[in-house]
Amino acid sequence: MNDVQDNQQDNSSQTIESQARGLPGQIVLVLEGGGALGSYQAGVYQALHEAGIEPDWIIGTSIGAINASLIAGNVPPDRLLRLEEFWKRMEQDPIWKFREVFPGINDRLSYWSTITRGISGFFRPNPLAHVGDGFPLGAELAGYYSTAPLEATLTELVDFDLVNLGKPRLTVGAAHVRTSQMRYFDSRECALGVKHILASGALPPAFPAVRIEGELYWDGGILSNTPTEAVFDDYPRKDSLIFSVHLWNPEGPEPSTMADVLNRHKDVQYSSRISSHIARHQQAHRLRHVINQLAARLPEAERNDPAVRELTGYGCQTRMHVVRLLAPQLDRETHTKDIDFSPAGIMRRWNAGYAHTKAVLERAPWAGEFDPLSAVILHEQVEWMT
Repeated sequence: MNDVQDNQQDNSSQTIESQARGLPGQIVLVLEGGGALGSYQAGVYQALHEAGIEPDWIIGTSIGAINASLIAGNVPPDRLLRLEEFWKRMEQDPIWKFREVFPGINDRLSYWSTITRGISGFFRPNPLAHVGDGFPLGAELAGYYSTAPLEATLTELVDFDLVNLGKPRLTVGAAHVRTSQMRYFDSRECALGVKHILASGALPPAFPAVRIEGELYWDGGILSNTPTEAVFDDYPRKDSLIFSVHLWNPEGPEPSTMADVLNRHKDVQYSSRISSHIARHQQAHRLRHVINQLAARLPEAERNDPAVRELTGYGCQTRMHVVRLLAPQLDRETHTKDIDFSPAGIMRRWNAGYAHTKAVLERAPWAGEFDPLSAVILHEQVEWMT
C-alpha cells in the first residue's frame, strides 16, 4: 500500500474520533527539558485534563520525559494527582529563611541548598566526583550527583506496564553518547522502563549517563530539546493537534551584566528551534498536498499506472496544527531558574501553564477555514493572549 493510501486509511477512523471530540486530529503533547521550569508543563496538562482532553501521544525529553511518564503511566483519574505528588516532592526550601530585607535572598539560599544537598526525591550529591577529574568513577557513575532517588520516585509513581499498553503512546528522546545521535525510545516499538526516563534526563556533568541495551545515553536535550520533529517524521502521518510546550524563551533583551549573560546564554542554548523546523516542514508538507491535488486531477486510468502510483505516493492529505505554549519569565529570574525548586517558583510556573492553556482552549485557533495547501499551521501564543 502506498503512502497516500496508508494516510487515507489511517485518517478515516481517526477523523470519526476527532470529530466526536471537536478536535482536528490526534492530540500530541510535546514536552521539552528545563528542570524546575517543567512545573509549567504540569499546569498545561491540568488545563487539558479539566477540559476532558487527554493526549493520544506524549513526546518528552529530560523533565518533559519525566512529566510524560507520570501522565502515560497512570489512568486518567490519577494523572493529575501523580503530577501533584511528584512536584510536591521536588519542593526545596532552604534550611534558613530570612525576611525579604534583600530581594531574592531566599531564592539564593534555596539555590545553594539544592546545589549542596540535592533534592531528596530527585538527586543527591556524589562525593567521589570531587576527588579529582581523573578519578575512575566508571561510566555509569560519572556525574556530580546520583539520580537513584529519582529512580525510586518514578518506580513508585509510574506504572510502566500501563505505559507499555501505548494509550497514550509515549516517546522519550536521549542522546547516544558514543555516536552523538538522537535516539527516540517509543512505546509503540519497544517496552519502556524507568531507565529510559532516567536516560532522557541524564544531563552531564550533573547526572551520569544511563546504560540501555549495552549503550550509554545522556539527556536528549543536548541534541533536540523540543522533539517536535518526531511528530513530523512519524509514519504513517496523521492529522494532529500538537501542543508544543516551551520552557526557554527564544527572544530576550541584550545582556548588560554578567548575570544577564548567564541567563540569556541558557535561553539561547536550550530554546526551541521550532520556528526553523516548522518552516522546513511547512514547505515539505505543502508539496505533499500539491502532489495529492495534482494526482486527483489525473484520469483514473493514469492514476492506476504503477509508475504514476509510485510518484503520487509522495503525496499526503494530513494537516498538523502546532500550538506553541511558552513559559513566562518570572521577576528576578536568573540563570539558576532551572533549579529553582522553591515552592513559590513551582507554583507560579504551574499556574502560568494552566492559565495559558485555558486561554488557548477558549480561543481554539485551530478551528475555522485554512488554505487547503497549508499542511503545517503554527499558532503562536500572542494570538490568544492579546
